[in-house]
Amino acid sequence: MLTKKAAIVAMALLLSACGYHLRGAFQLPENMKKVYVEGGSEPLREQFRQIIKASSAQLGSSREGAAIVIKIFNEDFNRRVLSLSTRGKSNEFELVYRLDYELANARDTLLTERQSVEISREYYNDQQFVIAKDNEEATIRTEMYQQAVHAIVNRARVVLEANAK
Repeated sequence: MLTKKAAIVAMALLLSACGYHLRGAFQLPENMKKVYVEGGSEPLREQFRQIIKASSAQLGSSREGAAIVIKIFNEDFNRRVLSLSTRGKSNEFELVYRLDYELANARDTLLTERQSVEISREYYNDQQFVIAKDNEEATIRTEMYQQAVHAIVNRARVVLEANAK
């Protein structure tokens, strides 16, 4: 009985020592515990909410008291046909998600110049399973939003850590 408890405690210590954290969670610096997002679509803002919350930080409702303000510009989703079937129906699509962003503090002092994030994905469009493919496209779009948020938050973390030194 005692060896089982010791093994459990040892495993917990090993997991905490190796830097294990939940998927999607970031280790944010203390000066990034309150974030405000300005602009952007609702699905993008929802991904920010989820990722910031998973990282034990807070997404502010105003720029007052925010450690960092993420300004989103020129957000755009494009869908392009890559190939056609013999009947002229689209077989393959490419989704391209692009946005520009700036990082600033609560007093609107820029921390970085405007930068771009562009993510593209391709998927096969089976004409026999149209409803399933619509769901697949929605899932791909959500994953693209997540990837964009991860890129922006990683960049913000690097900028804040560099400014702290």
